[in-house]
Amino acid sequence: MAQAMRPNSTSAGSLFASDGKSHPLPDTLVAVTAVLGVIAIVTSIWSGLHLLSSWTGLIGILTGAYGQYVSETTRERFALILGLGASAVGFFIGMAHGGLFGGVIG
Repeated sequence: MAQAMRPNSTSAGSLFASDGKSHPLPDTLVAVTAVLGVIAIVTSIWSGLHLLSSWTGLIGILTGAYGQYVSETTRERFALILGLGASAVGFFIGMAHGGLFGGVIG
């Protein structure tokens, strides 16, 4: 129980690091995944933007999956899961509206 008495200082380091160290790569992947997830969700509202929503969703899923692989703290993983979920929803709705190549190929 020594960790219960240790002060939890997040002032030195990144926003998502609970260990006090900076993690620039996972933090960047969190931000990219979150932005791509928001873009995928918002553009999936309109069926004419299915190319944008499906591609941003797919790229968001891939960056989020790699972020999960390299993440070191629970806070990073939590934010990545939110971005991954948003990217996946946007991707699937974009696929339902026409897909990655709908109307461009075929």
